[in-house]
Amino acid sequence: MDGNNLIIIDPNVSVEFEVFGKVQGCAFTKYCKDMCEELNITGWIKNTRKGTVAGKLQGSKSRIEQMIYWLSNTGSPSSHVDRCELNNWQMLAKPDYTNFSIRF
Repeated sequence: MDGNNLIIIDPNVSVEFEVFGKVQGCAFTKYCKDMCEELNITGWIKNTRKGTVAGKLQGSKSRIEQMIYWLSNTGSPSSHVDRCELNNWQMLAKPDYTNFSIRF
């Protein structure tokens, strides 16, 4: 390698999330699923009994970071996000899921 070539590595990662705020009853899970499909992210999302939404994201680190920004700052049009907590970051050889789903 001659020093002029740059190899950019974008590893696959996995992270669990929980979003707090007005995130139920506002199509948050549907918008999240649509965004994940657009970004080629796999995993799942669901409403929790405590009024939050929680799930798992898997995909390239750069796309996961885009999705975390959306979860933390944007959300669905009528939602209001207070905060997004992230847990259990892992590097993956390949994602465990083949698509992104809404769980009930």
